[in-house]
Amino acid sequence: MSKVVKFGGSSLASAEQFQKVGDIIRSDKQRRYVVPSAPGRRYKTDTKVTDMLYGCYDLAEAGKNFTKELAAIRERYQEIIEGLKLDLSLENEFCAIEQNFKEKAGSNYAASRGEYLNGIIMAKYLGYEFIDAAEVIFFDEQGNFDEARTYAVLPDRLAACECAVIPGFYGSLPDGRIQTFSRGGSDVTGAIVAKAAGVDVYENWTDVSGVLVADPSIIHNPEGIELITYRELRELAYMGFNVLHEDAIFPVRQEGIPINIRNTNRPADNGTWIVGSTCQKAKYVITGIAGKKGFCAVSIEKDMMNSEIGFGRKVLQAFEENGISFEHVPSGIDTMTVFVHQDEFVHKEQQVVAGIHRLARPDDIEIESDLALIAVVGRGMKSTRGTAGRIFSALAHNNVNVRMIDQGSSELNIIIGVSNDDFETAIRAIYDIFVLTKL
Repeated sequence: MSKVVKFGGSSLASAEQFQKVGDIIRSDKQRRYVVPSAPGRRYKTDTKVTDMLYGCYDLAEAGKNFTKELAAIRERYQEIIEGLKLDLSLENEFCAIEQNFKEKAGSNYAASRGEYLNGIIMAKYLGYEFIDAAEVIFFDEQGNFDEARTYAVLPDRLAACECAVIPGFYGSLPDGRIQTFSRGGSDVTGAIVAKAAGVDVYENWTDVSGVLVADPSIIHNPEGIELITYRELRELAYMGFNVLHEDAIFPVRQEGIPINIRNTNRPADNGTWIVGSTCQKAKYVITGIAGKKGFCAVSIEKDMMNSEIGFGRKVLQAFEENGISFEHVPSGIDTMTVFVHQDEFVHKEQQVVAGIHRLARPDDIEIESDLALIAVVGRGMKSTRGTAGRIFSALAHNNVNVRMIDQGSSELNIIIGVSNDDFETAIRAIYDIFVLTKL
């Protein structure tokens, strides 16, 4: 049995945190492949190293002096090295970074150095082999992950070493330049390494003990989720769950590798297990609640709409022509409503409205702004009677007006539209009825 372990920035922010990570890795010989992030915040008002690198490179790109800013980054790493009492110098690496910044190597290169340098320190601290992600993680000319090339190289490289550290977040383009994943991309690297190594478990260590039923900024001390399926997590991640980068699900899901979300500061906690499927019942009827604010509803009305072939396509074409993606499209006999992100839509609303009139010839169009969407997700909902009724009863009891209801055929989730002002109240009401009262 073998494991890939990925550690987030908060887990590697200081020498003290590094020591916790070292203890975790050394406590289990199955933890053979380590994927580190860049150092995160040491305290609330601290700055992440990745943000420091972006700021430093912005000065370099503008032709300004960045000596002070680069020295501050160097000091962050030196503090970790000295705290771990390592015989290690990053002088050559920082000289190369300084030169590449002057030559304007790009913001992707700049951002990647946080993980790169942390990877070198981690490998030295553990006595593991260091593998530069640029040599094994590849992107194509358009900056998209090159799956074929990566999996042609990475498995053999991993098989050739007993234990290794592979920095997260970045890889290389065909011309050798550095390319990064989006923010949180170290999760993706960890999943890619897990698939390439064919491990049994992908452990993702962070600063929380797994996935929570609801946002702790809305619900005080929410319950944790012991077991969740990939599909459930995907639905929740789409609506704002940010424990795990959503693209990190796909590589391990393809191989049936479970993910275990763990807490670096509480390693004895079991955390959350993310699996392909399970016969185990969820603790509650719902698995999780997530949502986002800032949506618009564009309602289109036309008599006999249901009998007009291609009406929906014509409406959506108006959004497509203006580069706007839609979230949900609930409809009735003579009405169709398109939910879109308000910040994407507001600057193009009149072009979209004109397009709908031109293409679909509606009788009326109404636009409602400042809406929020909430996803109530759970594999237990399908086999439990009255779930939707309980949700709407709880919302009505808390004076929340429901603007939209959308449920997929899988019965895995229910999407509810409410006013932005009712967002937090709605989430608390749903949490209370299913978790606190356990209905």
